[in-house]
Amino acid sequence: MADVTRRMLALLSILQTGRPLSGDELAARLDVSPRTVRRDVDRLREYGYPVETQPGPGGYYRLVAGRTMPPLVLDDDEAIAALLGLATLASSGSGEDGALDDAATRAYGKLDQFLPARLRPRVAALRASLETGRQLAPPVNASLLAGLAEAIDDREVVRFGYRDRHGGESRRRVEPHRQVHLLLRWYLLGWDLDRDDWRVFRLDRVRDLVRTGVRHAPRALPADAALAYLRQGLNADRRRVRLVVRARPDQVADALKFEDAEIRRGPGAGETRVTVWLDSWEWLVLGLARLDTDFTVIEPEDFRSAYAAFARRLLAASGRPEPPSM
Repeated sequence: MADVTRRMLALLSILQTGRPLSGDELAARLDVSPRTVRRDVDRLREYGYPVETQPGPGGYYRLVAGRTMPPLVLDDDEAIAALLGLATLASSGSGEDGALDDAATRAYGKLDQFLPARLRPRVAALRASLETGRQLAPPVNASLLAGLAEAIDDREVVRFGYRDRHGGESRRRVEPHRQVHLLLRWYLLGWDLDRDDWRVFRLDRVRDLVRTGVRHAPRALPADAALAYLRQGLNADRRRVRLVVRARPDQVADALKFEDAEIRRGPGAGETRVTVWLDSWEWLVLGLARLDTDFTVIEPEDFRSAYAAFARRLLAASGRPEPPSM
């Protein structure tokens, strides 16, 4: 029976993606026969899960959205991930009432009641063992994120008050398109109707959101993804730096955890390629000095010159005019 339960949880997890999936595809992913898939789907229906079936060629199974569902069902790993996700979100914010981290804190304490009885002791033990350090971040209201999400889904124009980084106040009419989370900040990418251009808005500076009920036509994003467009704007006044570090990617990521860096494994053994945007060359030295490993700056050339000059100053400070022999 335990094997059946685990298999049905796995089936439910796959169906919760919302995609239509053929019986053969489900059978392959669960490593069972199509007949077993049909039986397990029938069991889910008996438990109240609305699984839609399309028979015949091109047939599929799909979990119907927008219907009353039974209580949340998670497998062991999903329950742990949900608890840790809520703990992480709860620790990143302002602590203000009504903010997203406040909502996550409340949900963190309620998760147990939505889990199967067999998982509750394990989740309770994990909660008792867990501590998180608070990271201050601008507060964002959970209802604001949800309201914008609905407006984006409905292609609906919104109005809101906005405070820029200098404290100036304005009213905006915007076609909202994407919400982005980056470096403990929430952003909205939208088409500003009054400025006739794309704009990125910090959501902690948005006030008094109003959904107008006015629909807008689809619009192609200004980049491959909203995150890429946001990074272009944030890094517009910074320098792109490319380098190779003689360390593993996870070590480099830890050393540069406060930088918006692209980190990938390099061609050589134990090498990592990094692209990072910096205000000045000193920021890189501060991060990589703690890593205590060799690195080579590929570009820009003026950063390379700055590092060479800094190295000479360090040698002079050590009383050695030349690098020590290896």
